[in-house]
Amino acid sequence: MTGSDATPSFRLAYVPGVTPAKWVRVWQERLPGTPLELVAVSAAEAPGVLRDGAADAGLVRLPVDRAYFSAIPLYTETTVVVVPKDHLFAAVEEVTAEDLADEVVFHPLDDTIGWEQPPGRPAIERPATTADAIELVAANVGVLVVPQSLARLHHRRDLTYRPLTDAPQSGVALSWPEERTTDLVEDFIGIVRGRTVNSSRGRTQTPAADKAKDKQKPKGQAQNKSKGQGKAQGGKAPARAGGRPAAKGGAAKRGGQAGGKPRRRS
Repeated sequence: MTGSDATPSFRLAYVPGVTPAKWVRVWQERLPGTPLELVAVSAAEAPGVLRDGAADAGLVRLPVDRAYFSAIPLYTETTVVVVPKDHLFAAVEEVTAEDLADEVVFHPLDDTIGWEQPPGRPAIERPATTADAIELVAANVGVLVVPQSLARLHHRRDLTYRPLTDAPQSGVALSWPEERTTDLVEDFIGIVRGRTVNSSRGRTQTPAADKAKDKQKPKGQAQNKSKGQGKAQGGKAPARAGGRPAAKGGAAKRGGQAGGKPRRRS
């Protein structure tokens, strides 16, 4: 099979904590002949993967380089602090950055929160990954601040988390190289934006979609359309009330002369 004969596919990168399942399901329903390949990458790797063409688009964490990438923000996550279940914070509903002042707060190298100054006391050494930091929290060495989806991803029975009310938040976006906005990228944009298959901003509709749309129209509309076509093709003018046809040329003439007396027969 040559490259020109190969079935086109769409490669979607996604970072930890992001769940693309709902969009993938819609893609498979709408474009069953076009495979969608998922590419798992770290938040730090995502820009390079998109630049190199290893993925057509990605579900990434903001910010992105807007000089090179287009991006559609999708949602913003709640920021939480992960602590052991027997920690004091487990007894409250939410935590503030000030509450962390005396805590060792891990700041892993793959941190996804744009801190100007991380709260709490820094650890002696920064963990390489969020997963490594979770292990240290479980060992009761310190606490960790992450987007809520990462706290769920690294869930452990001996840990819990609470919202951190005054911390920066992490945004998730669909991003792709602006110069490579292909038809398949446009299709996926339509899916994440919730456009219907028959949306006027979508791509060309299939004949099956057109037929399905026609079946949904009320029968009366189809009948009125047929009558309108008949009139345009030179059908008879509609009769006046009482069943007599309307006279040509405007008002009906009496006795051959408008408004005059009847002529006397010779």
